[in-house]
Amino acid sequence: MKRTISLLLALALCLGLAACTASTTNEPNTDQTAATQPEQIESNASQTTDSAPTDEDDAEPETVAEPSDDYYPVTISNYDYAGNVVEYTYEKAPERVICVYQGCIELMIALGLEDHVIASYGLDNEVKDEWKAGFEKMHYDESVFAPDKETVTMLEPDMIFSWTSYFGEKKLGDVYGWHDKGVATYIAGNSGAAPDRTLENEYTDILNIGKIFHVEDKAEALVEEMKAAVADTLAAVEGQDSVTVAVVEPLGGSISNYGANSLAGDMVTQLGGTLVKPEGNEMGKEDLVTLDPDVIFVVYMAYSGDDPETVMANQLAVIQDDPALASLSAVANNRVHLIMLGDMYASGPRTIDGIRTFAQGMYPDLLS
Repeated sequence: MKRTISLLLALALCLGLAACTASTTNEPNTDQTAATQPEQIESNASQTTDSAPTDEDDAEPETVAEPSDDYYPVTISNYDYAGNVVEYTYEKAPERVICVYQGCIELMIALGLEDHVIASYGLDNEVKDEWKAGFEKMHYDESVFAPDKETVTMLEPDMIFSWTSYFGEKKLGDVYGWHDKGVATYIAGNSGAAPDRTLENEYTDILNIGKIFHVEDKAEALVEEMKAAVADTLAAVEGQDSVTVAVVEPLGGSISNYGANSLAGDMVTQLGGTLVKPEGNEMGKEDLVTLDPDVIFVVYMAYSGDDPETVMANQLAVIQDDPALASLSAVANNRVHLIMLGDMYASGPRTIDGIRTFAQGMYPDLLS
């Protein structure tokens, strides 16, 4: 009897140990589960939100996509170095943008996108007072005018916003190599990529950057202000004779002409003016005297380290103080005006300043 009881007790003990062992083997590894959950959440958050929400989504509200997330992807048409049209699809707003050159830097500020910029370079002159607070957040590097390819690569951008020339073979190289690395590029159309430099190109760039970063309202407001300035000018001068205009830039011993295929020329034309020399990049003194425009706009640019007042005075003197040009109607009637290069060349948000400068110089008696 005692032997039987002992055997029964031994059997019960073995069964108990087996049960304990099975319970330990089947118990979930809480450390492993906790470690994999963030990866799963991040993966889910990065996907599109076409599928219906689940109970798990309700339990983790921070991973639920807002309706605005449906905005992306966005495909934008732009250019390569040769001026060919290139499309790029943005899966989200870029967060590590490098901006090179004035108009690109200022457009990001004007649209309130400073926090998306990790580095900026290449200012020709100071930003306007209204943009200085934003400029402080642009991580501007004045040690070099434009960074080389190695520097840009080390910065690990997800977008490069610049001019056509910056994507030349001796600088960053064409856009395709960057696209293959997952880096978006945007080239300002009026920097040489588009066939002609026009107001429409400026509007397109502003609206495209607005679309890329999902700030269309701000972009549209800038463009509407520019279009309104043109429309208001045309309404004010309706019925008046067209004003003849020359836009010139003294450079050393020669004078450059801004013709119909320049942004300056397009501004003048859209404001109702007539270019005296729509073709050609040079304007000889004899040409200027023969064509005798009603108004002459003299282009200037005060680069870093230059005294702006001195630069402006020197540029004006080339036209106003030359005895060979004394017979010009514009000189005699005090209708020689300055315009800054940055207001009429790949001008971005400064386009409005260029429009107003041309309009006021062309129609001083009609515009207050």
